Amino acid sequence: MDLASYWQYSDMVTKSLFFLLLILSIISWVTGIIRIIQSRRLAGEVADDLSQKLQAKIFELQDSDAATRRLVVEQALLKHIGRYRFASERGLPILGTTAAIAPFIGLFGTVWGIFHALHSIGTSGQAGLEQVAGPVGEALIMTGLGIAVAIPAVVFYNLAVRINRQIMYHANDRAHDLLAQSIELSAEQGAMHRVSD
Repeated sequence: MDLASYWQYSDMVTKSLFFLLLILSIISWVTGIIRIIQSRRLAGEVADDLSQKLQAKIFELQDSDAATRRLVVEQALLKHIGRYRFASERGLPILGTTAAIAPFIGLFGTVWGIFHALHSIGTSGQAGLEQVAGPVGEALIMTGLGIAVAIPAVVFYNLAVRINRQIMYHANDRAHDLLAQSIELSAEQGAMHRVSD
């Protein structure tokens, strides 16, 4: 059995499901590769980027009291970490959805193909092994295609989630350091004000 005979035997529903799985496969590969590249880049830059953004904010708050400085720095850190999380999760719903639905699309294609094969056998009136094996085997190709589409999507999804955990670890780690710096700066300024008074 070759692809040409399978294609010739299949009907419009099977062909539509084939093209749907092909489109999902292309989208998941492109999304997965882009997500991995962007997440790796973000993992390497997140700590320094957060430091640069917060240094300017801390400098602006030099004349503020310790409680105000801490509150503003915490809010700024939460805002930037939320943005990093949002940026790192872009594309993950596509990968997750593809991983979840592709096997079911393939299974539907198999069920439809078997129904189509049994209908053809019923109209021809011949039900031997030769008439059943070929069409059922061709129908099972859809299950294989569904699984072939789902596996890379799951792998890309899991890799991206793992890298995103690393991003959040680096961002939170640097956020704690920056918050501690802010508090130390407040303590130093408070001591300098007491000495000058």
